[in-house]
Amino acid sequence: MRTDLRNVGIFAHVDAGKTTTTEQILYLSGRIRSLGSVDNGTAQTDWLDVERTRGISVRSAVTEFEWKGVRVNLVDTPGHVDFLSEVERSLRVMDGAVLIVSAVEGVQAQTEVIWQALRDMRIPTLIYVNKLDRIGADPTRTVNGIHRLLAAGAVPIQVPDGVEAGFASVIDLLKTGEGEDVSIPAALSADRERLMETIAEQDDALLQRYFELGTLANEELVSALRTSVSEAKLYPILFGAANRGLGIDKLMDAIVDLLPPPSGEENAPLSGVVFKLDKDPTMGRLAYVRLYGGTLRNRDTVHNRLLDIDEKITQIRKVDGKRSEDVGILKAGDIAVVCGWSRVRIGDIIGDTGGVPEERRLAEPLLTVQVHWRNEAEYPAVVAAFHELADEDPHLDTQWLQDDRELHLRVMGPIQVEVLGHMLKSRFGLEVMFGSPTVIYKETPVRPGEGFVAYTMPKPCWAILRFVIEPGERGSGMTYSSNVRSEKLLDSYQNEVARRVPMALEQGLRGWPVTDLKVTLIEGEHHVWHTHPLDFVIATPMGIMDGLSNTGTKLLEPMLRFRLSTPEEFGGKLMSELVVMRGEFDTPIVKQGRMEIQGRLPVATSLEFPARLGSMTKGRGTLTTFFDGYEDCPPDVKAERIRRGVNPLDTSKYILATRNALASQ
Repeated sequence: MRTDLRNVGIFAHVDAGKTTTTEQILYLSGRIRSLGSVDNGTAQTDWLDVERTRGISVRSAVTEFEWKGVRVNLVDTPGHVDFLSEVERSLRVMDGAVLIVSAVEGVQAQTEVIWQALRDMRIPTLIYVNKLDRIGADPTRTVNGIHRLLAAGAVPIQVPDGVEAGFASVIDLLKTGEGEDVSIPAALSADRERLMETIAEQDDALLQRYFELGTLANEELVSALRTSVSEAKLYPILFGAANRGLGIDKLMDAIVDLLPPPSGEENAPLSGVVFKLDKDPTMGRLAYVRLYGGTLRNRDTVHNRLLDIDEKITQIRKVDGKRSEDVGILKAGDIAVVCGWSRVRIGDIIGDTGGVPEERRLAEPLLTVQVHWRNEAEYPAVVAAFHELADEDPHLDTQWLQDDRELHLRVMGPIQVEVLGHMLKSRFGLEVMFGSPTVIYKETPVRPGEGFVAYTMPKPCWAILRFVIEPGERGSGMTYSSNVRSEKLLDSYQNEVARRVPMALEQGLRGWPVTDLKVTLIEGEHHVWHTHPLDFVIATPMGIMDGLSNTGTKLLEPMLRFRLSTPEEFGGKLMSELVVMRGEFDTPIVKQGRMEIQGRLPVATSLEFPARLGSMTKGRGTLTTFFDGYEDCPPDVKAERIRRGVNPLDTSKYILATRNALASQ
């Protein structure tokens, strides 16, 4: 265990002050000599041209600082929902987190999404309530919102000294450094008592000691709090104003004193994951690796588990914005950039899979847009550029219709589309336009059915498969299993089928991805002489599509869960609007002249609603939305998408096209 190291992510809703907080941490720790500004485009972790121009983070940035003898790998993540995929990848490699909440706006939509992911992954978390110096800041309301919307186990370990223009500092209810006494004003003794009780309640022996003595020493409180934080039972709340540097030193103390160090041993089997990719003009592809076990050195040859290939390391570097240095070694628990892996992808596992945590899916692109280029001469360059960007963000999922000379992207929202256009111009010198976004539907089987394929002509080939396809529960995704014995179909061939089934389900009868189904291989046969492993690459999609033609499919549409707050006088008009959009909502709650409505909305009918809401409520309505799964479309909704490539149901044409493609590889 590396007790002198921490891996911490900074997370927040957009404009909560996340990058400003990171900038202050780097400045106070001596990592940078002067403070940058998000608004002026000079922040250390916003180094892309588009980030400096727009004043928002669009990519996660890895930096580091040292505080009290502990080195901290700090990952600053985007706050806008359109870049949630960057947050998703960063969460996977964090040992601790700082969640920033604005004291003015309180808990917002992205805050809730990130919080749920932090809890699902049991990542120890500090909550930093920022912007205490702003007009409208209300720490009490913010803490109540945290308790109501996030966690009852969130516990203030500080009290703000003043608010808005009068905010001057924070008063500690305990000192996180061990062995230090804590003295607080008499007026705050009740706050200290509540904190002691909350910490003691997590440990029966400590609670008994508290009942007997009526108090607890600061050192044992900090030790117990550290344990509860590492077990994700308690979440300390701290306060500050990042733009003025207030409360930042106390936040840094809490990061090194309360968040846990990484586990993993340097002499253990090699185990790591690639969580981010960049491109450098000199070094080529840069793979950001979090190592969970073992040690990597320059010139090592490493096995990529998912690609099943070996690649050699040319350099191991520490990258900080546009600066980097060759460090030559990466040890368990640490994060660094590996150069020399030309084929590596985000999510690839290096060495042993045992120590690597599972991926937590947050981002679900719900829209697709078509890319248009200025002239045909730029077409190949545009396609190549978007393929490179898709390597760095796999959720883009570029769909290249080569025969129709069309390129489509999956995106989260309009801000992402705007940023992509900016990146293409600044990085590649290309100008493109985007079509209007359309909703991504999905398909699901209507009834159980079988799919069969006997791929035995034209020889040499032999692959016989029979699948049972059954509808699954909504939101279950796809599950695959095989009942075929290895003597009938070799394990190597069965593994190829298992790999190809998800690919075959990327396009259903209507051209949309197929989900919420169970696929079982019940019959399989190979031939001793005629079968080639690639036969099952061709046969599997034909068998799956044959099955879908027998089960039939129906459309699913993406849904949003929403919370709408509006002055009471606009409530009736908004409820009528929600009904027109096919929204479903609970009985509205009216409190202090405002109406709060919660429910669900289809994405397809509500694309323009956020823009309309401002004019309908004279700017006084607020809308919080987050993805809430897919559900059956009404029968009158018709949506089809042009298929990429040849349809496997057209077997002769499909076999010919696929065999030629495989032969040319």
